[in-house]
Amino acid sequence: MKFYILAVANKLPNWINTAFTEYAKRLSQEVTIHLIEVKPEKRTSNKSTEQILYAEYHRIKAAIPSGCRLIMLDEHGTQWTTAQLAHTITNWMQEGRNTVFIIGGADGLHNEIKSSVHGTFSLSKLTFPHGLVRVILSEQLYRAVTLIRNHPYHRI
Repeated sequence: MKFYILAVANKLPNWINTAFTEYAKRLSQEVTIHLIEVKPEKRTSNKSTEQILYAEYHRIKAAIPSGCRLIMLDEHGTQWTTAQLAHTITNWMQEGRNTVFIIGGADGLHNEIKSSVHGTFSLSKLTFPHGLVRVILSEQLYRAVTLIRNHPYHRI
């Protein structure tokens, strides 16, 4: 199974890439995490938020691997415990589809993306920098997979 983290972002601090890479390499070949970065639209005074989101929507749509389950990250989404995430991933593994987690840009995601996803997931009701969301999500995916495999990384 493949997880994709599709993030609208660029020019992030090195520690974000280092942390993401650390969790991605800890997973086996059976379950992998891949990062897809989508360039954000330039914010200028002559572009509305709707125009910016629409331009990013087209970039996101073009970057999504075909046949994947789409999960949007949003503070209003469903919050899972790590055990619930592990249970959900177990079900996803049995279905045999890869999953794309979509992290929007500074202005969020266009309604076309929001209406096309299969679910909405929230890491917290707190607001995090988008780069940190990438790190937290990759760690939680790693943690959930280790829980599924009864690895001692996750201790309850």
